[in-house]
Amino acid sequence: MPARSDPGTPPPPLARLAFLVVPRFNMGTLISMIEVARTANYLSAHPLYAWEVLSFDGPRVAASNGLALEAGLPGDRDRRGETVFVLASWGAEEDTNRPAVAWLRRQARAGTRLCAVELGVYLLARAGLLAGRSVTTHWSWAPGVRERFPDLDLVERLYTLDDQVMTCAGGLAGVDLMLRLVADTRGEGLAGAVADQMLAGRGRPATEPQRRTLGHGIDGLSPPVREAIALIESSVAEPLPVPALAARLGLSQRQLERRFRAEAGCTVVQFGLLLRLQHARVLLIATRLSVREIATASGFDTLQHFSAAFARCFGRRPSAYRQGWPKGDPAPSWPGTLADFLRALPGREGSVRRRPE
Repeated sequence: MPARSDPGTPPPPLARLAFLVVPRFNMGTLISMIEVARTANYLSAHPLYAWEVLSFDGPRVAASNGLALEAGLPGDRDRRGETVFVLASWGAEEDTNRPAVAWLRRQARAGTRLCAVELGVYLLARAGLLAGRSVTTHWSWAPGVRERFPDLDLVERLYTLDDQVMTCAGGLAGVDLMLRLVADTRGEGLAGAVADQMLAGRGRPATEPQRRTLGHGIDGLSPPVREAIALIESSVAEPLPVPALAARLGLSQRQLERRFRAEAGCTVVQFGLLLRLQHARVLLIATRLSVREIATASGFDTLQHFSAAFARCFGRRPSAYRQGWPKGDPAPSWPGTLADFLRALPGREGSVRRRPE
């Protein structure tokens, strides 16, 4: 714990944080970000941070876990000198939230520092505040963001820093971002003490990869397999044949297949199929493209092949996945981990638990 300041020392200026939440936001992300500020106050002789939760959607806003919290109205005053975090998740693709977008534009003109968290990028993009910047969002939603805003420089990383507009992937990356902000304004010593108090490690750098396990318990991949996955992800619409992929990596096809199966537990073709199906699922939720257009954008030659593979992986027809959180369902679900996908392959033992049509 850092030494306390002399009681006679004037208190440092209070940093003010505002969290603008959209219904079905991620409660875990919000709480963990606030906890960094609260812990910094706990470890300091004087309060360093003050925060409030704001919303344009009423005085009580429900998160994706069903819990609700109280939120204040943002009001008309400008918040220059503050940092406003915009938290959105399920349903943000279709939520135009015009009052929030207009308010964010006014705050940007006033010089307020803004940060889009997870699908908060939709609101800042609609406000025209992300042009010419590198931005990030949660990896699973990236295909939908790219489709809606093709001119954005979307990068997969934990967060991006900028003097006025930041972005964060969400989840526990919110802790990493907040620790970085503490370090930048209050010093590395306090940031380290906060991380220790929260048992959070030292905080990952902004460029740390979002994904480590690929849903299959893999914590470390060899460079050739990691490069192969990057190439597969970058060629979803026009999948590379395995021989071409191996040639790009300077390996024989047999070497690549052997390494990939040993580390990922499946063939290159099987892994590529899963990525394309997951890509298609995001486009079904986040865009207005037709099912046929989505099949083509996800690298499938025929609609029949796409529909059959999709139903086998996710247990529903593509047309049944046009909503990420279907009306009437108590919670959303995201079937389709690598482990489940492998169990669903023809000839494999076990099967994926499927929901009724």
